[in-house]
Amino acid sequence: MSILKEFREFIARGNVIDLAVGVIIGAAFNGIVKSLVDQVIMPPIGLLTGGLDFSKLEWVLKPEDPATAAVEKVAVQYGAFVNTLIQFLIVAVVVFLLVKLVNHIRRADAEAPPETPPAPTPQELLLTEIRDLLAKTPR
Repeated sequence: MSILKEFREFIARGNVIDLAVGVIIGAAFNGIVKSLVDQVIMPPIGLLTGGLDFSKLEWVLKPEDPATAAVEKVAVQYGAFVNTLIQFLIVAVVVFLLVKLVNHIRRADAEAPPETPPAPTPQELLLTEIRDLLAKTPR
């Protein structure tokens, strides 16, 4: 089997396509969550904390030397970590709610009574009678 044919069979599997769609949607969702955290959630939190911008919080280990451009500032940017942590929590809550919704829908489908078959048509009733009569006649 050629590698190209094998690759085509691999890509044609449903799981690979589903995974690709999930990754693309996830990447787009990341931008939405980042915007939600940076532009909607963090400003009120910053206002409550006295105008503090979490993304700018850092612990300077070595300050930059303005006299020489060779020495750059070394800092632990824990504020960016706080923003990322909040983004993660939002994503986790949204994913939890989605899974909960899917589970609810699956349970509702599983608990739904089975559909009753439709009543036979007059033609089907006649054919059933003919079948039964043929079965009763000796051969």
